[in-house]
Amino acid sequence: MLLGFFVLRVYFSEPLFFDLLILFFAVVGSYEMCRALGERIDLVQRIVVQLTSAGMILAYCISDTVYQRQGIAPNYSPNIAFVVFMAGIAVLFSLLVFRHEKTSLSSMGFSALACFYPSVFLLVLCGVNHMPSYSEIGILFVFVLCPIADCLAYFTGKFLGKKLPMKMAPNVSPNKTVIGGFGGIVGGAIGAVALFYAYYFLARVNILPPADVVERPINLILFVGLGVLTAAFAELGDLVESAIKRRLDIKDMGNILPGHGGILDRIDSTLYACLIVCFVLVLRIMIVG
Repeated sequence: MLLGFFVLRVYFSEPLFFDLLILFFAVVGSYEMCRALGERIDLVQRIVVQLTSAGMILAYCISDTVYQRQGIAPNYSPNIAFVVFMAGIAVLFSLLVFRHEKTSLSSMGFSALACFYPSVFLLVLCGVNHMPSYSEIGILFVFVLCPIADCLAYFTGKFLGKKLPMKMAPNVSPNKTVIGGFGGIVGGAIGAVALFYAYYFLARVNILPPADVVERPINLILFVGLGVLTAAFAELGDLVESAIKRRLDIKDMGNILPGHGGILDRIDSTLYACLIVCFVLVLRIMIVG
């Protein structure tokens, strides 16, 4: 599914195709988060969370598309998405007035958490998808490097974990070792090198759009550095969700994927990875153009 949406995005040069996938992640991910919270939030709060999550993703994607197609500057799409998000938070707070007997401060806090996670992170991924340059590279960094880093972290931890058993976060994820985390970072660097040359080749044969960043070998340093950071942030995202699940005393966030948990269990590392990818690539656009 991920590959299909990416191919449609590249073939039609239309970011809205990939926006649909991000919207799917937001809707299902918010549902899973509300489901994991259980009776900590009620039905009305769940509805507000779902509408807020979907609303701010739609607000950003549609408004940014309109601004870019019509060449309107400055682009206020982030402001519009922020207003929609804050409107949702305001509605949640208003429940303290209109549903005073059924709404507690504790449930308010959990509802706010469900509004933030995962949808605000996915809003950053929308920003990556809508970047004027390097958007395809950004998407590939998030969705290709994370699995590569995760696989190398797993195998490194499996084969070297007994000899070097120091745990990365024993109270959160007892099975994750420091040496496994190091293997994941190495995997990020290796994956970045592979991505650099693969993108260069695919751009030359007109399968992927051209990007000046892969035309100069010196930019391989940028790719490796970003690959390391992406892997590190991906590991942090995985640990954060593990901490949430431990606090909620659940094994998986959902069951939409039998044997693999839910959508959030599959995209937990990408939520944090997209933060650093967006930051570095936008910074490059601002400096280099």
